[in-house]
Amino acid sequence: MTITTINTDAALKKYYLSAVTDQLDLYANPFLARITKSSANVLGKEIRKIIRNGMNGGVGAGTEDGALPTARGNQYLTLMQSLKNLFGTIEISDKALRTSSNNAGAFVNLLDEEMNCLVRSAAYNMSRMLFGDGSGYLGKAVSSSGSTVTVDDITNFTTGMQVDLYTNLGALQESNLFIRDLDREKGTITLNKGLSSIEEFKFYAAGSKNNEITGLKSIFGTGALYGNVRTDNSFLKPYIKTVETLTEEEIQLAIDKVEENSGGKINFIMCSWGVRRALVKLLKENRSIVSTIDLDGGYKAVSFNGIPVVADRFCPKGTMYLLNTDDFVLHQLCDWEWLEDEDGKILKQVPGKAVFTATLVKYAELMCFRPFGQAQLNGITEA
Repeated sequence: MTITTINTDAALKKYYLSAVTDQLDLYANPFLARITKSSANVLGKEIRKIIRNGMNGGVGAGTEDGALPTARGNQYLTLMQSLKNLFGTIEISDKALRTSSNNAGAFVNLLDEEMNCLVRSAAYNMSRMLFGDGSGYLGKAVSSSGSTVTVDDITNFTTGMQVDLYTNLGALQESNLFIRDLDREKGTITLNKGLSSIEEFKFYAAGSKNNEITGLKSIFGTGALYGNVRTDNSFLKPYIKTVETLTEEEIQLAIDKVEENSGGKINFIMCSWGVRRALVKLLKENRSIVSTIDLDGGYKAVSFNGIPVVADRFCPKGTMYLLNTDDFVLHQLCDWEWLEDEDGKILKQVPGKAVFTATLVKYAELMCFRPFGQAQLNGITEA
């Protein structure tokens, strides 16, 4: 069989799309795997979800011949958020296609490699966004020497990532910079070019400033959330406490406070690597059995009183999130789909280049419809 862009399109659509969707929805991140994906409440380019706040006022007790309770309407709060545009692009040169045009095995290997790279990159960024605030912020430049930049936190950076550099006033300084290498021990990244006057500037994911999904940093923040002022709605305020020394009592207190305040139940805990080590050490010191739980997607988690505890590379240091994943929904217009032109073509030539590209797209946003049913412990001394 001669390989053409037509049967390449067919392969991308019929054989690779479902596999990619499963990889990104179920295996990218254990937290994401537990979140419901739904097209409900999507109206045009927005998500509008009406939440009942509190109870019905017309319920009560009285005497046999006394007045009945006065009916009162339920209190409602409307959560609003715009859908975010998530993209993933693969690139195949015309030369590579022609080289494998009469070799099905080589063609499959070519597509496999491209798709594997796409899935790894998309999974990395989806996981990173879950812990962000939607701004695409990666970290701040502390100092520079040639093309090597020291950043305040290396967590969100990785080799191969494209980044934009902004001034403290929010002006774009440099776009589409490329990270050639990094040193996590030293906290440095090496860019594809040297920059002058970089100190105190901020790095963002390329083209993503203020365009990413609303992650945990926003949910546990202090500003407005989903179009509502947080100070006017206790419903939007999670339980947050600074705890220097991690103890079982503090963890249980956070769980109890959530149940007391919201009626919800914590079913998932996420923390940094150092906090998980501190928890394991704590359990061993208290002569508790450190058991594990198997999660969807092939993940394993430490158990705290039957609740899975997962360490994530993007979780802030010294932080533990105690969540009810039933309160989270990834609202989406559709699941991952290939971007097609009017003729239904997926693979398109880049104008002026002997290169073809194909783009995956998903329009989605993460929402938590019960923020006060979540908890965060921070300031924890890591082990």
